[in-house]
Amino acid sequence: MTDQALPASELYTEEFAADPYPAFARLRADTPVCPVSSPRFDSYLITRLDDAKAALTDPRLSKDLYGPGQHYLRIFGPNSEALNRNMLNADPPEHTRLRRIVSQAFAPRRIEALRPRVAEIVDGLLDRIIPQGDSELMHDFAIPLPMMVIGQLLGIPETDHERVLDWTQVIRTSGSSGRSPAEDRAAVQEAQLRLHHYLADLVQAKRAHPADDLISALIDACDHEGKLSERELVTTTFLLLFAGHQTTADFIGNATVALLTHPDQLELLRASPELLPAAIEELLRFDGPLPVASPRIATEDIEYQGVHIPRGSIVGVVINAANHDPAHFTEPDRLDLSRERGAHIGFGHGVHYCLGVSLARMEAQIGIGALLRRLPELRLGVPVDELRRLPAASPFRGLLELPVRFTARPAGPPAPIGNQRSPSTPSLVHSPEEQSWSSET
Repeated sequence: MTDQALPASELYTEEFAADPYPAFARLRADTPVCPVSSPRFDSYLITRLDDAKAALTDPRLSKDLYGPGQHYLRIFGPNSEALNRNMLNADPPEHTRLRRIVSQAFAPRRIEALRPRVAEIVDGLLDRIIPQGDSELMHDFAIPLPMMVIGQLLGIPETDHERVLDWTQVIRTSGSSGRSPAEDRAAVQEAQLRLHHYLADLVQAKRAHPADDLISALIDACDHEGKLSERELVTTTFLLLFAGHQTTADFIGNATVALLTHPDQLELLRASPELLPAAIEELLRFDGPLPVASPRIATEDIEYQGVHIPRGSIVGVVINAANHDPAHFTEPDRLDLSRERGAHIGFGHGVHYCLGVSLARMEAQIGIGALLRRLPELRLGVPVDELRRLPAASPFRGLLELPVRFTARPAGPPAPIGNQRSPSTPSLVHSPEEQSWSSET
C-alpha cells in the first residue's frame, strides 16, 4: 500500500456504524478508489457506480481466494477452507459449473410455488408477537423468517433450526460480543467447526434417507452424476444456508428502520401497498445489508480512476456507496419509495449475482407487507441513535437488536389494507438481467 492509505480506524468508527453514508460520500468525491490499511489486510475500496459495475465484471479481479497466493489466509483465516471454498470464491469455469448445479432449485417459478408457505411462516411468527404490543423484531421475526424458509428448502429439520441459527449468529455478530479479539476468533472458529460437522452429518443422513429437498438433489449430483465432490457438496450447502438467510434478515431489519424513521414514506406505502415491489428496490438501494461486495483479488496490475492497484491486491466494491452515487440518483440520500427504478447494484451485478433473488424478493415483500398490515402503529421502541448495530468493520450492515412497539391485539386472521394482494397472488416477474441479490454467489 502507499503512504496515502487511509487507516481503517479512521473510517470504521462508531459514527460510521450508525450512518456510513457521509463517509461514503467523501470517498466518492475525494478518493473514489481508496487504499485502506487495516491490521488484518489492506485493500482498495471502489465507491462510484460506474467503476463498481466495471469492477464487478472485470475478469482481472478474481474471486478465487484459494488459488495461487492463498489470499483466503489474509481474509478468512486458516480454518476457513472447510466452509468457504465454494462458488462464491470461484471464477468461471468452476463457478459456472457449481452454479449450474443448483440454479434450477432457485428458478422463479419454483420459488413462486413457495409463496403460500412463506406467507404461512410470516403469519405464524406475527401471531406470536401481536398480542404483546412490543417485540425485539430481529430475534422474533427478521432472523427466523428466512432461516425457516431456507431451512425448508434445503431440508434442515425444524428441530435443528435454533442451534443452526446460534452458530450462524456467532459468525454474523463477530466483533460485537464484548470478548477479546482472540476469544472472538476462537468462538467463530468453534461455530464454523460445529456447523461444518453438522452439515456433513446431515448430508450423510440425507444420503441414507433422501427427500424432496435441495440437499438430497445435491447429493444426487454428487453420487450419481459426478458433478460435485464431497467437499463441494458440504461447502455449497453452507453457502446456500448462510447466504439464504443472512442478508434477507438484515435487509428486513434495515428496511423496517428506514420506514419507521421516514413517516411520510411509511404512510405512502400504507396508503398504496401496490408500491411494495418498487419499495423493496428503493429500500435496498437506500440501506442494503451487504455494504461491500465479497472480496476480489487483482490478478495483474490494474488502474481505476488513475489509481494503480498492484497485482495481488484485495479490492472491495462498496455497493452501498455506489448506490448513493449522485451521478446516477437524484438526491441519493433521500428515501423515495416512488422513485423511478434506477440501475442500482443492491441486487449485485455480473456472474456472481445471487441465485436467491426471487426468494429474497418474495420474503421481503411478504414479510414487510405483513408487518405494515398486522402491526398497527408500529414504531421504534428506542430512539434511533440507541439502536445496537453490527460493528462498523463487519461485512454486514445490520442490527443486533430492533426493539419495536405497536398496538397489541388478539392474534387472528390478518386484515387486508388498501389494495393489498393476497399472499397467494403471483409476484411481478422480473427479467433475467434484474435477477441478483445483495449476497453474491
